[in-house]
Amino acid sequence: MTGAQALIAALEALDTEVVFGIPGGTILPAYDPLFDSTKIRHVLVRHEQGAGHAAEGYAQATGKVGVCMATSGPGATNLVTPLADAYMDSVPVVAITGQQSTALIGTDAFQEADICGITLPIIKHNYLVKDPAEIARVVAEAFHLALSGRPGPVLVDIPKDVLQAQTTFSWPPALDLPGYHPTTHPHGKQIGQAARLMRTAQRPVFYVGGGVLKAHATDELRALAELTGIPVVTTLMARGAFPDSHPQHLGMPGMHGSVSAVYGLQRSDLIVALGARFDDRVTGQLDSFAPDATVVHADIDPAEIGKNRHADVPIVGDAKWVLTELLTAMRAEIAENGGEGPELSAWWTQLRDLRERYPLGYEEPSDGTLAPQYVIKRLGELVGPDAIYVAGVGQHQMWASQFISYEKPGTWINSGGAGTMGFAVPAAMGAKAGRPDRTVWAIDGDGCFQMTNQELATCALEGIPIKVAVINNGNLGMVRQWQTLFYDGRYSHTDLGTHKHRVPDFVKLADALGCVGLRAESADDVDATIKQAMDIDDRPVVAEFVVGKDAMVWPMVPPGVGNDDILFARGVRPAFDEDDL
Repeated sequence: MTGAQALIAALEALDTEVVFGIPGGTILPAYDPLFDSTKIRHVLVRHEQGAGHAAEGYAQATGKVGVCMATSGPGATNLVTPLADAYMDSVPVVAITGQQSTALIGTDAFQEADICGITLPIIKHNYLVKDPAEIARVVAEAFHLALSGRPGPVLVDIPKDVLQAQTTFSWPPALDLPGYHPTTHPHGKQIGQAARLMRTAQRPVFYVGGGVLKAHATDELRALAELTGIPVVTTLMARGAFPDSHPQHLGMPGMHGSVSAVYGLQRSDLIVALGARFDDRVTGQLDSFAPDATVVHADIDPAEIGKNRHADVPIVGDAKWVLTELLTAMRAEIAENGGEGPELSAWWTQLRDLRERYPLGYEEPSDGTLAPQYVIKRLGELVGPDAIYVAGVGQHQMWASQFISYEKPGTWINSGGAGTMGFAVPAAMGAKAGRPDRTVWAIDGDGCFQMTNQELATCALEGIPIKVAVINNGNLGMVRQWQTLFYDGRYSHTDLGTHKHRVPDFVKLADALGCVGLRAESADDVDATIKQAMDIDDRPVVAEFVVGKDAMVWPMVPPGVGNDDILFARGVRPAFDEDDL
């Protein structure tokens, strides 16, 4: 067979269900055998960035590898943003790109770009395949690398002549990955140290990151939390890893986290970090973060441990195994001490007091406009906890993380590390393609939505009926919020004209893209609009909610300061300690 046929055969052997892509000159040989495949569905996207984000959404919704495909040059470079996004959020994606023929590489040939060189800093690994006999092995390795250890994107670049050349195909191939042996089982000594610290701590907190979701370790997390009574915070990437309704859940930490979660980390004497990386949005000013805390840091990527915050007890391992062994060690630790676990009553008294005094909330706009927080809250209440919610980036993303209750894993997908505007629509498309049985809502802003809404045409033609809530505040909302707070209200180039001029008209745009367009402009219209969208299952739906332009995301830790300086609302600083009270 040809190299191209070997590529498709390898994808089929790896149980690939969907490929998101666009054909072009150098990848065209691969599209010919793909035409005959009865196992792989190809979704013809409208932009390669959409293909990459769709692969991310598919991967996060299913737990499988997401696959995207593009031609060389601009087709490949259009994948750079989603690959960087997948790298930051540890999403298993395999990108397959065509490349100019071997003899033309390095000659600045038509649509030639060194995509391996370009992507080297932003992916887990990449390959330039020069021998068609290596295609099966390389594709198998790419899938293994993407999904094992700390997940991430892998790129496979194949010159056109290699795709066209004759080769033989056998399966399964022997993987050739010397030196790649991710540590999955933690060391018993560190597990024992962590268990002893957890039993004796007076103010401990479980700091839970997205690694717990990727390891499918949510049941073990809940069991350990309930055994110890230790409070839990879940990062933006870990929403749904621990039920929001659970009495031990303090909420989301960080720049726009709950007061109780931020306080819990700041005043803790022990932080048990599980699949989290102490990023700047959680820690604020790093040198003032949790000054009295001993740190147990468990992560499958040893490079993350101690990178930002010194780990007193470093644990390298898969979160599922770490939590399983911590459970065993903690039960033994409690049994050896007369059945007594951590004594946390005083700690919980403080935390409950803060949770009651500083709940998540919002003020109704003084100008009578629709509150975006109300829209998102009602969306979560009416749609329910079984749906998949996919957010863009900005204010609507933060409100969606705050005002929807996430009770189950796999119900929240967003661009956390890279903060990629335009993520929501194509990622929702990928999530729905992978989980057609689930209701999928994209929650987007009017700025984000205008970046990638062309993929709604893909959804309409491919029979992928996602639902999109466009939170239209007429502006680049998060940028406007910062301009209000830190730039004296100088609104430099953030008015999008979607209010004043209604350009574009999102209802008409939805219709032009083969979708149903709806609009709500008052609180009285919100429920009916959401219910109408939920009743439509044969086409994508775009529901525009015209909201006030001055709503802000609170709480907030201002940039450049420590978490002690968190603001509950504008000009309102929480009273943390007795001295403050």
